[in-house]
Amino acid sequence: MSLFGSSGVRGIVNVEFTPELAAMIGMAAGANAKRCVVGTDSRTSGPMIVAAVSSGLMAAGCDVHYAGVVATPTLAEAARKMDFGVMATASHNPPEYGGVKLWNPDGSGLSPDQAKAIERMIDSRRFKLKPWDEIGKTLVLPDAPERHVDRIMKGVGRAKLKVVVDCANGPASTVTPIVLQRMGCHVVTINSNPDGRFPGRPPEPVEENLGILKNAVLSMDADLGIAHDGDADRMVAIDDKGQFLGGDELLAIFAKKYGKRRIVVTADASMAVDDYVKRKIYRTRVGDVFVSHEVKKRKADFGGEPSGTFIFPDQTYCPDGILAAARLVEIASDKKLSEVRKKIPKYPILRRAEIFNLRHREKVLRCLDREMKKIKCKERLMLDGYRLQFKDGWALVRPSGTEPKIRMVAEARERKRAGEIMSIISRAVKRCVD
Repeated sequence: MSLFGSSGVRGIVNVEFTPELAAMIGMAAGANAKRCVVGTDSRTSGPMIVAAVSSGLMAAGCDVHYAGVVATPTLAEAARKMDFGVMATASHNPPEYGGVKLWNPDGSGLSPDQAKAIERMIDSRRFKLKPWDEIGKTLVLPDAPERHVDRIMKGVGRAKLKVVVDCANGPASTVTPIVLQRMGCHVVTINSNPDGRFPGRPPEPVEENLGILKNAVLSMDADLGIAHDGDADRMVAIDDKGQFLGGDELLAIFAKKYGKRRIVVTADASMAVDDYVKRKIYRTRVGDVFVSHEVKKRKADFGGEPSGTFIFPDQTYCPDGILAAARLVEIASDKKLSEVRKKIPKYPILRRAEIFNLRHREKVLRCLDREMKKIKCKERLMLDGYRLQFKDGWALVRPSGTEPKIRMVAEARERKRAGEIMSIISRAVKRCVD
């Protein structure tokens, strides 16, 4: 049974992700723990999932401290003094999705071995349930956002900028504006009312979803704009010229500033990061869990991925989009982002995804393996999916860890060549999903 993906357990609510599954995860996770903290993002399924997973945790004898509606990095911060944390979230997925992600006290997500242990217990249905007089209690943890704000403020300085923050109708509204205001910024918020239907925009902070934020930055003559996903573990930006500043460029900016010795990025990160930073770079599988564990293993100074996930180990191993926002504001207070980005090499990088029928997953993956081995390339790595290295570029083809999609990335120094590489891999993928 493979339950945990690259970022917890997710699925369509009451179809793929049910209260029964949430309760079983709670019973398995709480088997060897005394207390944990539980929270939810603004999704409509959040209260239901929290109730179900909490019942499983208490049945296993674990005390549940409820943090309320909070951002994922806020929940991870609250887990520092617990045995672990459970966040009801589907992050950037559409509103019909729900799920949970479990956090270790140091802010890292569950390792593959930890996840497999829970999966085995669920698969066998051998839960260690307590008798009536040993079941866990429910308590309220009211100050999680304030703890998170305090921790971030210990690692950032002053910045007197005008910043527009798009909270994605999620719980970032309880932390990001406060942090930036305490730093000295004039903050304007949009989509700051938590609403699990995400009426302002889809929760994924990709460029096509950020038109309102771009216009706000320009019309208000702001220094930058910040955009989160549904649970604020991600962050992307708009610069002072109203231009989208995505994950690859932010990776380069943060790595240059904070990666003093070693840096960890994912297999799909742009080669521009290597050329711009010129420090030791390790690549790992896509997913913040793998980034955080590789950061710990390598004793790296910084880690991240192009999705907008950034890990600053001097504060936490949790991907913290709010801390990333504060540190980007610090950088922008020294030099305009439109000027900072000019020095970053710009190579054509193309991204595409093909949806497949989840019921045919094994058949699709077998076909994908055959097709990828047919492609002629300089080097083929199995680090995460299939990373194909060509003389003048590279490609990555990988099944998503959270959705029924095959994701494709192609990069080269020339746009024409990037297009050629994308055509090669996309034709191969289409033969498997059609």
